[in-house]
Amino acid sequence: MENREIAKEVIQAIGGEENIASVSHCATRLRVMINDEKLIDKDRVENIDKVKGAFFNSGQYQIIFGTGTVNKIYDEVAKLGVAEVSRSEQKQVVQEGNFFKRAIRTFGDVFVPIIPVLVATGLFMGLRGLLTQPQILDIFGMTPDSISQNFLLYTQVLTDTAFAFLPALVAWSTFKVFGGSPVIGIVLGLMLVNPSLPNAYAVAAGDASPIMLLGFIPIVGYQGTVLPAFIAGILGAKLEKKLHKVVSETFDLLVTPFLTLLIMSILSLMIIGPIFHSFETVVLNATQWLLSLPFGLAGLIIGGLNQVIVVTGVHHIFNFLEVQLLTNLGENPFNAIITSGMAAQGGATLAVGLKTKNVKLKALAFPSALSAFLGITEPAIFGVNLRYGKPFVMGLIGGAVGGFVANILQLAGSGMSITVIPGILLYLDSQLLPYILVNVIAIATGFALTYFFGFKDEDLKEI
Repeated sequence: MENREIAKEVIQAIGGEENIASVSHCATRLRVMINDEKLIDKDRVENIDKVKGAFFNSGQYQIIFGTGTVNKIYDEVAKLGVAEVSRSEQKQVVQEGNFFKRAIRTFGDVFVPIIPVLVATGLFMGLRGLLTQPQILDIFGMTPDSISQNFLLYTQVLTDTAFAFLPALVAWSTFKVFGGSPVIGIVLGLMLVNPSLPNAYAVAAGDASPIMLLGFIPIVGYQGTVLPAFIAGILGAKLEKKLHKVVSETFDLLVTPFLTLLIMSILSLMIIGPIFHSFETVVLNATQWLLSLPFGLAGLIIGGLNQVIVVTGVHHIFNFLEVQLLTNLGENPFNAIITSGMAAQGGATLAVGLKTKNVKLKALAFPSALSAFLGITEPAIFGVNLRYGKPFVMGLIGGAVGGFVANILQLAGSGMSITVIPGILLYLDSQLLPYILVNVIAIATGFALTYFFGFKDEDLKEI
């Protein structure tokens, strides 16, 4: 079925255009705000071609298509005229759910557009690590001293740019999400990392001193930070929209951006930056403390609970933690642990597919397991494992076991947001074999527990 036909089928199955308040999407799911849930033909939705599951969460009907596909389906839905969202509808969408879920969803909305760049940066880091390994260079009769300094400089450009200017990316996306002018967000974010300011990394290393304002307010650049730019973006977008209302149209183009940047630059450098960078440091220290727990406890906890957090839809908070680990440590120990949780769910789904005699369930389970092995677990979780309960629990146990081993081996990736099979690219160094071992353990545990204890055809419900 063509994507346009799928989009039409989805619209009809959820009650038609008149039952849709707004439509958006994330990396894997089409997110639809519904006027009347009773008008949805849920069985019809789940039987549409390319749909891998559907469920309600935080006031949204979320239809899982997977990465790549969801963008195309959303574009077709938009062409049919139902994806246009008015400002009043936007406000209504933001107010759905409790404060915590709204905050996490907003944080996710800000980060989703940035993630592809961070993924690419992580891959560049992995490839640089591979190409500079003495063992790899030896194959070509080279040594680390043989590498051109210009080449190393170029690799630094590839790997350092996104994190050096991360506040600009965050402020741009935040302005966009909150209805401000993205270009003002970019400039505000760039002000936070202006070369005229003392470099944050140099200050931390003791090679530079902060500018002391009024004798007690330290002013530095905010390279690699997230929260200062995020908070500045929220307040800046709201200030800009307020100014648009009070400044006359004659002077709006001149006065609004001027005042927005003036006021927000002062607030960001003197108040927002120092306060939220300190809070960011507390969060980072707490994360590092958790990861340093003895006996692999962090791996057990995070690996075992990660996919539960995915079910709740608040897993975007990990984006913030992973970015902080990468910018401050240069590595990401979270990646291998959460990879275990994903791999184990894929193993559990594969066990269901191999054990069941139900043709329809087999057809659903095998591609869902493959999707999990490629790092997207929603089809496996919502389409198979969570639907039958025990496979999901067995997958959680497999994730805990794999996470335990990853934590014991101190695995840490060079980037973020790619896991399981694609995640190999983040471990192209001495960690490659341990990374593969961890995934095999997680998959095997989830598979074996599900196959022998977690599923039988007698438990099948009509699907």
